[in-house]
Amino acid sequence: MILSFRLHLSRPSLRSLSKQFTTAMSRRSQPPSPESSPRIAKKPRLEYPPLTAEDYKNGLMLAPMVRSGALPTRLYALKHGAKLVWGPETVDKAILHTTRIVDPITGVVSYHGKSKPIFTTHPIEKPFLIYQIGSADPELAVQAAKMVMHDVSGFDLNCGCPKPFSTHAGMGAALLTNPDLLCSILTALRQAMPPEISISAKIRLLPSQEETLKLVERIVNTGVTALTVHCRTRNMRMREKALIERLREIVEFVERMGKNVAVIENGDCLGYEDAKRVRLITRAHSVMIATAAEANPTCFSPTPLKDLEKTFIPGYVRLGKYLNNHWSSTKFCATQFQGEHANASRSDLKTLREAIVRAKCYEDLDAFVAPWTGEQEWVEIVEAIEKRGGQRAPPYPLEDLTRLSPSILSAHPAVEAKTDGCATAEAALGRDNVPLLASDPHMPTVSLLGLDAPPPASSEVVDVAG
Repeated sequence: MILSFRLHLSRPSLRSLSKQFTTAMSRRSQPPSPESSPRIAKKPRLEYPPLTAEDYKNGLMLAPMVRSGALPTRLYALKHGAKLVWGPETVDKAILHTTRIVDPITGVVSYHGKSKPIFTTHPIEKPFLIYQIGSADPELAVQAAKMVMHDVSGFDLNCGCPKPFSTHAGMGAALLTNPDLLCSILTALRQAMPPEISISAKIRLLPSQEETLKLVERIVNTGVTALTVHCRTRNMRMREKALIERLREIVEFVERMGKNVAVIENGDCLGYEDAKRVRLITRAHSVMIATAAEANPTCFSPTPLKDLEKTFIPGYVRLGKYLNNHWSSTKFCATQFQGEHANASRSDLKTLREAIVRAKCYEDLDAFVAPWTGEQEWVEIVEAIEKRGGQRAPPYPLEDLTRLSPSILSAHPAVEAKTDGCATAEAALGRDNVPLLASDPHMPTVSLLGLDAPPPASSEVVDVAG
């Protein structure tokens, strides 16, 4: 089935395609005014069927991550095998005060706040995109969902972020101790959204299994399509091994309820191959990846890229520039990328990373990234997504659970997560312990980014996933 926004690709340029995205808009270098920005006035024709529980099964998912879950990262995750992608959590009140603007050249959709985009997406990812809401109010959650419902396929309620800037307002992990409120938000979303929009939740384990099962039962009865369980409790940090052994009982419990709700595991999965170990232990329907994907968005593939300084980072920067992704966002993500090295030398690693850290704009990387062939990066992503043929099945589907051999457990031993979902001092070092900035090897990555990369705004809530 051909997508409604299908790009009839011709080389060398895609600029002639702009009218397909914005037939009612004139071509301008500056974003259009709010009055001229198109909004969908009628129900769009669905080229992909609505999300169902089956779409949440047998796949690897990109977790919601503040800053790291930027649009270019989500697109590359889809290219390399992610079945669905979660956008970074956005607080309900923040999106309510934005203006929807469509870039007339690329088709990128941005929800602009006072000084910057709060949320950015593109129609190409819509069939696979889950928008995560941070909320402690059913009415506000519904209002926020209605703002962006035409640009996403599902909504997820964050019930797991343990950070104070989330929990102090009753959001995130605070909802775990207020199940009445948690379930009222999910119920309100399900009742307000059309049936083709899926509703899901992401929680953490409660201290006892009995408490967890009681909460899970209530959540499932709200009508959700899927439930993601981060296999750590609210007080556990990323350095502590995820309690994935507890999930199997939860999966079996949900299956016995007979509601056809998918259960997704989150915590300590390192990639495609390691997902076999996780699923064999937990029997989860799918696996969600955060930390490993933050380091290497190609980890969803059976053959993730190596030597990212040569094979991935330059292309990522080119795509960021082509999509007009804010430089501070591209810079932050690029400094997080780490991967296995096969041919790249330590000097290759050090030189490029130092250049990224010092750069204040895209043009500062001309010597390392030019020519700026971001259009070609975009073409390859579109082609990879369209090869799915109107289906959400990823290019590398996970093996059926019944075919997984217990020998996998010895072949893929558990590896504890080493970094937090937030930037840490360790994130300033590559896999070879090469400082990102030789003159300041002790500084954490966030500090290295400078004034052009401010801390997460109130609209962005870190979901500390594993």
